[in-house]
Amino acid sequence: MKSFFFLMLLAAAAVTTQAQSLSATEQKIVAEVQRQHAANVELLKETVNINSGSLNIAGVKAVGEKLAAAYRKIGFTTEWISLPDSLKRAGHLVAYRKGKKGKRILMIGHLDTVFEPDMEANPFRMINDSTATGQGVVDMKGGNVMMLAICQALANLNLIDDATIVCYYTGDEESTGSPEWVSRQDFIARAKASDIALGFETAQNFSTVAIGRRGSSSWKLTVQGKQSHSAGMFGTNGSYGAIYEAARILTEFRQKLDGEKYLTFSPGVIAGGTELNTNDETFRATVSGKTNIIAPAAVVYGDLRFLGEQQKANARNNMRQIVVNNLRGTAAQIEFYDGFPSMEPKPGNLQLVQQLNDVSMAMGLGPVKAGDPGSRGAGDISWVAQYVDCIDGLGASGGGAHAPGETINMKELPRLTERAAVLVYRLTR
Repeated sequence: MKSFFFLMLLAAAAVTTQAQSLSATEQKIVAEVQRQHAANVELLKETVNINSGSLNIAGVKAVGEKLAAAYRKIGFTTEWISLPDSLKRAGHLVAYRKGKKGKRILMIGHLDTVFEPDMEANPFRMINDSTATGQGVVDMKGGNVMMLAICQALANLNLIDDATIVCYYTGDEESTGSPEWVSRQDFIARAKASDIALGFETAQNFSTVAIGRRGSSSWKLTVQGKQSHSAGMFGTNGSYGAIYEAARILTEFRQKLDGEKYLTFSPGVIAGGTELNTNDETFRATVSGKTNIIAPAAVVYGDLRFLGEQQKANARNNMRQIVVNNLRGTAAQIEFYDGFPSMEPKPGNLQLVQQLNDVSMAMGLGPVKAGDPGSRGAGDISWVAQYVDCIDGLGASGGGAHAPGETINMKELPRLTERAAVLVYRLTR
């Protein structure tokens, strides 16, 4: 963990270099982004007004086709990466062009949102002159359109005729198709053929980007006790029951593991009693019992967040040791399930922050710094972070992601796009 703190110190120092002015070509890029902005706002409205919840296969594909058509107009090749029917996900959109000059860039977005068709609709609308709302407008349809706008500006100015740029839009970021080695196979392969990955997930704020993101995984705790009359619970031969044992385990998780930087572990669902039925896919449980019966069964479903595989492994080992130290007359088992890996901070990521900072200073937009990895949750970029240098959080700014009334900052949107476009231009030189 010390290496993470050292990298953060380097990140703080990375914004102190002397600013330079934009070149004449870079000024043209900014102007081209501005010229296309109104049309791209209309595209943003169109895609926001198409429901593309992760399970809405038709909606995800419809948003993908809107973007694909726009990419084809600027000379990009587009592909739809289908997934097996068993995954119950739409697939992914890839738009690309190949060349021989500069860094090979992978730009990352996602077509899906957390809002499914049976949820209350929230179409795109302006709240005031600087703020708009709509389902998925900031997470992450704003970032999706930013990726297109960057490519439009560079292609229209003939600046990427011999560059390699891959724009990869997953269709299931919010609810990833399982098994992940199938749903992310093509995505990872494209990353291995790239030099740099740029994630256009929601910006935390105008001056911060992510050099790291925590990973996510889950766990299931199953507890057994001996069913008997409650009056005998504290006798020498009695069982403390499954509910007391589950409570002991959860309490020791909190007491012994709380406080480690970047590590969190949260029980999200708990049930216990005499008759217990569970559904591991939906995390649902039905239970019945009586107050005078010692509960023979309990279950807890939980979440584990971490930064780095070593932190994840250490936490799991500690949790296993706690689980097996059972109360009298009880037994327990814990199972762990991998989810998103973490995006670990590394020197190459900080170098990208430095380059973005140089662009921002040259544009008169102020410094850019690396954010705290603990403040960012799991994201698609984490699947490829081990293969390439990368930064994330280059997308649209706003608030309320994953909630009704999600908003996007429309005044910052063009500035963020212009800055990222100049960065991509510099990386492809």
